[in-house]
Amino acid sequence: MALYLTVLGSSSATPTAQRHPSAFLLKSNKKRDYFLIDCGEGTQILLRQAGIRMQRISRIFISHLHGDHFFGLIGFIFTQNLLGRQEELHIYAHKPLKTIIDLHLKTEKTILQYPLLFHPISTTKKKKFLLYEDDTMEISSFPLLHNIPTNGFLFKEKGRKRLVSKEFIAKYNPTPEQIANILKGYNFVDEEGNVIHSKEITCSSDNHKIFAYCSDTAYTETILPYIKEVDLLFHEATFMEDLAHIATEKYHSTTKQAATIAKLAQVKALMIGHYSARYKDTNTLIEEAKTVFPNTLGAFEGSTIKI
Repeated sequence: MALYLTVLGSSSATPTAQRHPSAFLLKSNKKRDYFLIDCGEGTQILLRQAGIRMQRISRIFISHLHGDHFFGLIGFIFTQNLLGRQEELHIYAHKPLKTIIDLHLKTEKTILQYPLLFHPISTTKKKKFLLYEDDTMEISSFPLLHNIPTNGFLFKEKGRKRLVSKEFIAKYNPTPEQIANILKGYNFVDEEGNVIHSKEITCSSDNHKIFAYCSDTAYTETILPYIKEVDLLFHEATFMEDLAHIATEKYHSTTKQAATIAKLAQVKALMIGHYSARYKDTNTLIEEAKTVFPNTLGAFEGSTIKI
């Protein structure tokens, strides 16, 4: 099992000639549908440049209502209509975004030819809560620390059912009923009365992956329980450490702060992005983050990584 993350936009509020506002595409090798995370200005163009079929995007998750995270959404919705989309499109965002979408549809007198389903993210809950779940994926949201309501997202693949090891079956030749009991958690007792614990003779058929997305946020250790030991953490790093005072004022994070969160959460890998437009060379931000958390990589437009 694996998740694949494509970087569409890595800039902060102001786009540059090389970088665009926030947008990421996540897909699983077990699902036909794609997930779009944030949808900044220019996302449609970036999707086309990456060769991604936009109609395969079934769910869009908007972290908060600053323009660099959703200004591309209205265009995406209208383009899907022009292309004759029939499949449902689900949007997960804070409630005011629905008012904005409805206003655009009303102003242009547009009736969508496909179901557009809006799922509001609660601003009253101060803990992780489930947004979506199916047989292969569980997606949750958790609060971040920004100057308007902002949420991070946790994408967790579901592991398949446990299997009884081939070695055990070859040695003991258990009956179908005994195998069923072992998978339910019951121990196996051989003919000599020896007890073999179910956990010793079962294993997961694959290794499920977990991706955590933390968009705009000031440094806060309150997110640690939600992102602990994830396979990949995306955490914004708008500024380098010498501008920590500006990061604090704007409720953003520095490179070292993002790396510190990754270290404390014991994640396997960290990706930083949401770079300030003042930085022409983002490698300097990545190198600074690596001084705290060595397994750091940077978000670069058009790049896809396997989690």
